[in-house]
Amino acid sequence: MHVRCRRLAVFAVLALAWATGCSDPSDATTAAAPPPSVPGPRGDARPGTQPPAPAPGTSPKEQPPRERAGVLYLGDSLAMESRRVLADRVFAGGRATVHSRPYSGTTLCDYLEGTARDSLVPPGHKAAALVRSERPQVVVLQFWGNSWAYTPCMDGIPQGGGARYYTRYAADAKKLTAQIAAAARGAGIPRPTIVWVLQAPDAFSPDRSRRVNTIYREQADAGQDAVADAGREVSPAGGRYTWAQRLPCTDAERARPGDCRDGLAPLHRDDDHLHFCLAPTTKTPRPCPVRSPGIVRYSGAIAEAVDAVLRRPSPPSGGAGSGG
Repeated sequence: MHVRCRRLAVFAVLALAWATGCSDPSDATTAAAPPPSVPGPRGDARPGTQPPAPAPGTSPKEQPPRERAGVLYLGDSLAMESRRVLADRVFAGGRATVHSRPYSGTTLCDYLEGTARDSLVPPGHKAAALVRSERPQVVVLQFWGNSWAYTPCMDGIPQGGGARYYTRYAADAKKLTAQIAAAARGAGIPRPTIVWVLQAPDAFSPDRSRRVNTIYREQADAGQDAVADAGREVSPAGGRYTWAQRLPCTDAERARPGDCRDGLAPLHRDDDHLHFCLAPTTKTPRPCPVRSPGIVRYSGAIAEAVDAVLRRPSPPSGGAGSGG
């Protein structure tokens, strides 16, 4: 088959998988075992007490103890497949716990209030609604930049479709920041810091992910927020926007059986150029059920960015970046 035809065929298969929600593994997820006791005010356990029951569909480690900061993780299928690993990494850091509400196939506008009719995200799980109910200190936004028939709130603008796509995407990033800030003011809490996750190389359009990341960086600067360059962790050294299915193993990967194969860490399956989960995809979106080096690398970078944000001195009343 001609090279161009092969690329188009692969793209068609991936688009069909994403559009039908076949973006996450179907295997049953393994929830972390709940702790035997509830942490006390200084992190010490109070013997004989039982932890509260976790909310449906949420890991016990995603239930924030009162003395820890709250982190809200929103996004698309990349957030869905990595939510469990990120929750564990943030929890292990000792500063915060994660509450996640990702929806596969989504984009920024799906989380905007006022888009219920054309959105894949229900009203109660919009970003602003969750800020009011969860009262987080940090909001992590993980979005690949989806735009196709499966994301109707983009009004038919094709993914990477020239100026219309990038102008609209930048406008939605600004609007989402403003809605998060307004929700915090309405709830009487400090405006949470937003961590924008920078994307990995796009196998078919390297310039698209570069330009999306530029939008995220500019919006983070405008809102005095932060970025997590998770995409760099799954890019070749010296080739930030060069797509690779495998990369040289890190020392940590060499020490873990199965993570390193002939000196290379597998990041993507042969049939999926986007996701990092090494389990087959399915119509049922779930966290990845198998250890996958790409997810470990990606989530580690996000966790480090969250920790860096939480180490910052507290802003004065009103909070930095309170505007949109």
